[in-house]
Amino acid sequence: MAHLQRSSETQLDPDDNGAYAQYIEMVALIERLHRLMLDVIKDEFERLGQIELTSVQALLLFNIGDEEVSAGELRSRGYYHGSNVSYNLKKLVEFGYLVSERSSVDRRAVRIRLTEKGREVRQTVQQLYNRHAEAVLTAGASEDSEFARLNDAMRQLERYWRNQIRFIY
Repeated sequence: MAHLQRSSETQLDPDDNGAYAQYIEMVALIERLHRLMLDVIKDEFERLGQIELTSVQALLLFNIGDEEVSAGELRSRGYYHGSNVSYNLKKLVEFGYLVSERSSVDRRAVRIRLTEKGREVRQTVQQLYNRHAEAVLTAGASEDSEFARLNDAMRQLERYWRNQIRFIY
């Protein structure tokens, strides 16, 4: 990730197989991995006969967790690539996975939280993630420390991209 902190005068050659190529590959991998995870979640719910929810909706429920949040907070977290958060929240309320209540302080603000049905979906996704983490570690493909290093690198990239949005030069 040190490549991201170079001066703006440094130009990377797109024909070079070094930092530029690695950066482009990383960006493509991030996008593909996100799409693959959505497919994995979709397949899990189809296997369980739960076809009412989309994978994005299941992921929304998982990420809400035990919190009470606003739609704006969910959007700002940025978990829902290519989806309409408001539409999905409306559907999840209609299907009985979420409770939606207006704030007593600010009537414009709506707070949402999981119902028991929503908590069951969250638990299903959590069990899926637990199985995957165990399988990856058992297979010896990675160690805890490798995941920690990867997470650190991803957080650094996230900070860099956030700064690019906030401080366009």
